[in-house]
Amino acid sequence: MIQNPGFLLTVLAFVAVIGPLVFVHELGHYLVGRWCGVKAEAFSIGFGPEIAAWVDKRGTRWRIGALPLGGYVRFKGDMNAASQTDPAWLEMSARDRAESFPAKPLWQRAAIVAAGPAINFLFAILILGAFAFVHGESRTPAVAGQVQPGSAAAAAGIVAGDRIVALNGREMATFDDIRLYAQIRPGEPVVIQVERGGKRFDRQGRIGAVEESDGFGNRFRIGRLGIAPGDPVIEPVSLWRAPVVAIERTGQIVRTMVETLGQILGGGRSVKELGGPLKIAEVSGQAATLGVESFIFFMALISINLGFINLLPIPMLDGGHLLFYGLEAVQRRPVSPRVQEWAYRSGLALLLTMMMLVTFNDLTSFGIWERLSGLIG
Repeated sequence: MIQNPGFLLTVLAFVAVIGPLVFVHELGHYLVGRWCGVKAEAFSIGFGPEIAAWVDKRGTRWRIGALPLGGYVRFKGDMNAASQTDPAWLEMSARDRAESFPAKPLWQRAAIVAAGPAINFLFAILILGAFAFVHGESRTPAVAGQVQPGSAAAAAGIVAGDRIVALNGREMATFDDIRLYAQIRPGEPVVIQVERGGKRFDRQGRIGAVEESDGFGNRFRIGRLGIAPGDPVIEPVSLWRAPVVAIERTGQIVRTMVETLGQILGGGRSVKELGGPLKIAEVSGQAATLGVESFIFFMALISINLGFINLLPIPMLDGGHLLFYGLEAVQRRPVSPRVQEWAYRSGLALLLTMMMLVTFNDLTSFGIWERLSGLIG
């Protein structure tokens, strides 16, 4: 079994993942804000007490906080790090108001807010594009090379040589499509459209569920149909096509995130599967032990995750701000300060609750509660 990384490597790997991704995210806000003529008063990587800080010639205070769990850009006219509008901005001089965030047109405010998640997706696309250019693209046909006896596919009457056309109506262009669809749906019923001898027909089945280990002691339940591909097909990817492949892969990852989140909200998956900063730190250290490429690929996944989460329509997050701007565009006036205040308080309570939940899950996965109960017992 692969050994778990040491504590120091885990901490360094976590900082090496989160630090650059937070910086990239906030840099998106900062650069578009500058392009729109908004003054940034503070640019922070991390929260809490300052470890280091300096002020540039534009008057922006660049700071590094002690808690590397996020960051923020505070623009002129913001009341706090959550970018709530300071009512006092209307009392500023005309010159100061001109470079404040609330004074900008709606489209510019929306562009500044959306730039953070957008640059996280762009960062991931650059990484995935580079991987596609170097390693090529898997285009192995969605054909059953082998069928495992006693598997879900065997029970559904699938035989070697069958082409899997669709699962529950979703087209399967490659064998990777089958794997990605099945792995997040253990135990779910499935209609398998099969092509055999030039004829198409449907088979009813249920995706199998297996428990696997990642080699670091973490066990998880995933779905399997029980078929193996034929000879792998790897097509070279040209430089001009690499971004297209990367965007497609990013779309697949985002769709998987959306479907998994939907399963949790719908009760199909347990909230215990949600992980937080401690789990990210653990997996960061594990990825670091597998080599540079694995670590960089993990960074791309976390970057997509960071962009996706920030687009959720929750006040305090970028998606919450964009929701307010959408309402402002529809009703032709800003959302009232009272409603915004209520929404921000609710959003903060929700985020704190989620943080407590994922931290509890993280500690549970580390066996902390069992150890404490053993000490008490």
